[in-house]
Amino acid sequence: MARIIKGGAVSTDDGQPKTRSARIAEGRSSRARVSRGKLGEVPPTKRRPGVLQTLEQAAAGRLENLLPVKYARMSASAFAFFRGTVSIMAADLAAQPHTGCAVQLCGDAHLQNMGSFETPDGRIVFDINDFDETIPGPWEWDVKRMAASIALGGTESGHNAGACRQAIEAFTQTYVTEIEELADQPILVAARHVIHRLSKTEVVSAAFQQAQRATPLDLLRKYCEQTARGRYAFKRIDNTLWRVTGSERRSVLSGIGPYLQTLAPDRLHLFAFFQLRDVGFKIVGTGSVGLRDYILLMVGNGPRDPLFLQIKQEVASAYSRYLKHKPFPHQGQRVAEGQRNIQPVSDLLLGWTQIGGHQFLVRQLNDHKGGIDIENLRGTGLKSLAGVAGELLARGHARSGDALAIKGYIGTGDKVVAAITRYAMDYAEMADKDYQVFKKAIERGDIKAAA
Repeated sequence: MARIIKGGAVSTDDGQPKTRSARIAEGRSSRARVSRGKLGEVPPTKRRPGVLQTLEQAAAGRLENLLPVKYARMSASAFAFFRGTVSIMAADLAAQPHTGCAVQLCGDAHLQNMGSFETPDGRIVFDINDFDETIPGPWEWDVKRMAASIALGGTESGHNAGACRQAIEAFTQTYVTEIEELADQPILVAARHVIHRLSKTEVVSAAFQQAQRATPLDLLRKYCEQTARGRYAFKRIDNTLWRVTGSERRSVLSGIGPYLQTLAPDRLHLFAFFQLRDVGFKIVGTGSVGLRDYILLMVGNGPRDPLFLQIKQEVASAYSRYLKHKPFPHQGQRVAEGQRNIQPVSDLLLGWTQIGGHQFLVRQLNDHKGGIDIENLRGTGLKSLAGVAGELLARGHARSGDALAIKGYIGTGDKVVAAITRYAMDYAEMADKDYQVFKKAIERGDIKAAA
């Protein structure tokens, strides 16, 4: 059943801003909806829909020929399965009471949905990467999903249960502390809060270094080849990339006009200098496999000035069926505006368009981007990255929600830290069991996975 999110309003019925004490009291009153201790409870397994049934529902509308690739990627580990099945956790979260304190959810908060990228002013920052599932919803849903990912990602990177538990505690404690600090800062200061300790975190530092090295010229060498006429075009890479031609190419290019209407005049001026060279189809990520994902190769001041523009199909958030909202006019717009609500800076060319009845997000592809390598989480890397994740989520929630209301609900923080830690460890165990069901379905041939 869809539920209306009522929390997060910072004005009274007559339009006047609520007082500080009223906002804190409103958050504290949310404990009547769900106590802090109950945040630690996972849904009863008997009431959960079947894993395969949920996967089948989530596959509706996707390109069937790509689903075996998606399932092959998901079969790599329990953590990979978790990343590719946000629909399962969305149903689990919706099956239990929530606080009602609304923020702009990242929606797919997990350890590998963070990385480094270049801001419009040329700085390399570390933040959340993808917002395909973003939607207004209760703050704790992001926290629970990130916490569970720490348990699963920690296990994959060789950590025992005790180390995973410590990392989850560090994540949740950082979130609690940061929410409290941001709630007490001037509103505009909190909105542009910058995390200063990133360079001291080894796993994040590695992502920074990767981002500094990753340029469009690297992508040109990786994804393109020179034709007989000396121009660059996309090359075929099995299960990853191929050229788009004919009517499909013309259909993709028809989306450029509507996209340009979503750009601010200064961004539109810059885009006008680039000329189209080729169109490709790229399989990306894990959860997004099966959706249409096109890339444009464009050049500005000559062949050594390439621009790769990603045109990524967006469908309704996995959470949308559980949260009653005014219908979003465009799913690409939902993602772009959700990202801007959460982050102080975003892609210079972020926009949206429509192609052949489908809705798309448009952004640059991997320009100065660096990701999280699971191998780098060994040792102290997991706990360090967990702390950064807590700070990033808190900053996003403070920007898009009411940090004072969340602070009022959390209180001293001890109960919330203990509850989220318990939830994450138990949910990771549940997710691993779902993964075993999934693997057995592949072995029986009920689910086809690519070699």
